[in-house]
Amino acid sequence: MASASYMEDLTCSICLTIFTDPVSLLCGHSFCRECITNSLSIKDQCPQCRTTVPKEEKYFPTTSHILKSLADKAKEAEKIKTEQGDETTGVAQFLCPEHEEKLKLFCETDQQLACVICRDGERHDGHKFKPTKEAATSRRRELEKGMEHFSDEIHAIESLANTQREEITKTHVTYQQLMTQISTQFEEMHQFLRKREEEIKNELKEKEREAVEEMTEKLKVMDLVLSESRELQVKMTAALEISDSVKFLQSWTEVNNMLTPECLFRPRANDLQVVRTSLSLGPYESHLQFFVWKEMLQVVKPRAELLSLRSYRRDLTVSDDGRSLLCMPNKRLTKSDYVDFSPKFVNQRAFDRYLPSRTSHCKPDYKTLTDRHFKLRMHIVDESDAREHSFSVNEFTSGQHYWETEVGKGDYWELGVKGHFLKYDGQKYVISNQSSETELTFTDRPRKIGIYLNCSSKELSFYDADKMKHVHTLSSSLMSLPVSAYFNIGHSEDIDRNPLTVCWY
Repeated sequence: MASASYMEDLTCSICLTIFTDPVSLLCGHSFCRECITNSLSIKDQCPQCRTTVPKEEKYFPTTSHILKSLADKAKEAEKIKTEQGDETTGVAQFLCPEHEEKLKLFCETDQQLACVICRDGERHDGHKFKPTKEAATSRRRELEKGMEHFSDEIHAIESLANTQREEITKTHVTYQQLMTQISTQFEEMHQFLRKREEEIKNELKEKEREAVEEMTEKLKVMDLVLSESRELQVKMTAALEISDSVKFLQSWTEVNNMLTPECLFRPRANDLQVVRTSLSLGPYESHLQFFVWKEMLQVVKPRAELLSLRSYRRDLTVSDDGRSLLCMPNKRLTKSDYVDFSPKFVNQRAFDRYLPSRTSHCKPDYKTLTDRHFKLRMHIVDESDAREHSFSVNEFTSGQHYWETEVGKGDYWELGVKGHFLKYDGQKYVISNQSSETELTFTDRPRKIGIYLNCSSKELSFYDADKMKHVHTLSSSLMSLPVSAYFNIGHSEDIDRNPLTVCWY
């Protein structure tokens, strides 16, 4: 208690710590010099008793040497006490908290320090122990061995982190580039739309001006005729009021101006017609958006994927312009039928597939065939083989490509690239990715399918092209470049209504 009271007497009432350079005021209260100086700069009163402090004492407070000495001794005692407490705590840390014995052992089983009493206790029954020094040496060797790989590990992680930072930076740069590209392209469309809007408005304004000008001229003629008729009416009314015959005839002579009554009273309204003009902008009045969209399509000029269709199936017919594909009923070939093969699209495996079991002649050697084309006499016995003969076109090795295919009401088609395509079999839509298939759901039956190919990311996306609605994106590392646009259709009874047509823009 005495110690506590002693420390309280040496505590500054402002900072609540032991005095530092204590000073005493005339009122008898003591404070740290810095504390009382700051306090008196705000208010000239003692913080404890509120007694006014004279100006001289405010700037030159008297140092209390006795309090300073006692405060220094108190601080030294506190320092010694703190150091002794830390040492006691440190010693206690190396004692078993349960038995208060030194921790001389390390339990290998539980991986924790233990005392000799803990070793003999039931909790560590059957456990393996080592002296702390031996266990520490063993653990230190393990850590040193592990540390040998840490520098390489840290270097590898730093390299990965730097690469990741570069990718983040690249992503930010790509984002800015794409944002600029988007803004530029939309601005081009906005400029075109604003220009066409102004042109169409000016056209309407010019038509309105011409129509109003014509109608205004006609209105002026009507106003003139109306004015003359009213003036004549007034004169005739005045003439009729004259009772004297001589004066009446004199007045009549002035009014009719040598005109007969038949000519004078001829209806002039029959000579006038109201001009009626109906402002019209033609198709821009009812189909403005459609016509402007078609105009924009010519201005924007998207890159056309000029795919030339080509077929190696006898039941598929390609149109003269190379854009439409028709499926004719499959038929069996006779011995006199031939099928053309091109070395660009045929290999030994495909060649061997039809020979010799499906050939009426001896099988020639594929490697010895050097002609650009050769004919193979064959007899098809399995109609499913026709479906296996896919239809493919131009090869893509890099870049981004988009094309649309009008499927109409076809009851079977496959679209995409070789090995990766969207298939419709008349009942369901399926994404085929080599060995796997994923069924899709369409709200409406699409009339036109859009296909987007990104060669760098090996992504193939499908769209309902009429609505430009994304359907599915197929990403496959198994897609090997180059790839070709792939088309395949099945036979339909209504041949003319169901061609498969590649759309160019």
